Amino acid sequence: MQFLPPNKKLILASKSPRRQQLLRDLGFDFEVRTMEVNENHDASLNGVEIAEHLAEKKALAFKDNLAEGEIVLTSDTVVWCNGESLAKAENDGHAREMLQKLSGTSHEVITGVCLLSKEKSIVFSDITKVYFREITIEEIDYYIKHYRPFDKAGAYGIQEWIGMWAIEKIEGSYFTVMGLPTHLIQPNLMKF
Repeated sequence: MQFLPPNKKLILASKSPRRQQLLRDLGFDFEVRTMEVNENHDASLNGVEIAEHLAEKKALAFKDNLAEGEIVLTSDTVVWCNGESLAKAENDGHAREMLQKLSGTSHEVITGVCLLSKEKSIVFSDITKVYFREITIEEIDYYIKHYRPFDKAGAYGIQEWIGMWAIEKIEGSYFTVMGLPTHLIQPNLMKF
């Protein structure tokens, strides 16, 4: 089965093992290339705007380094809780603080994606609502100690222990919470 438009090569600009595995599981052949990009953004942006802005910013870093026929895929995931973006945790205390904010409430996980070639770009996103039950400090500390979730927005991974232990339900795509709205990748790639 042909998963990419003819004469196109997919470049995944992400160190995330989760995103790499999801693309492999979708059946894509791709190359991983990464660049350091400053992830600062205007504080006035909301969750969707942040995710899409950062995904596009990461892609634009590749603009002058793409060969003919290459399409770079970049992505950024935002945990949006009560009007606040919960980024990656800096340390144990920061992770504990974020997980306490998520305890007993719902939040949105927004993953923005940018597909960019020499000729065009497409930016899109997907939102999943996640509901956490009340979790204790002991449960939070156990999770942080054993899973070290410092590379994840909101300081948690749905596919890890905390997802099985504390998430009551989700409304939307599980894979969007993992960091890639898999159901939107192929339709948008075909626009190239």
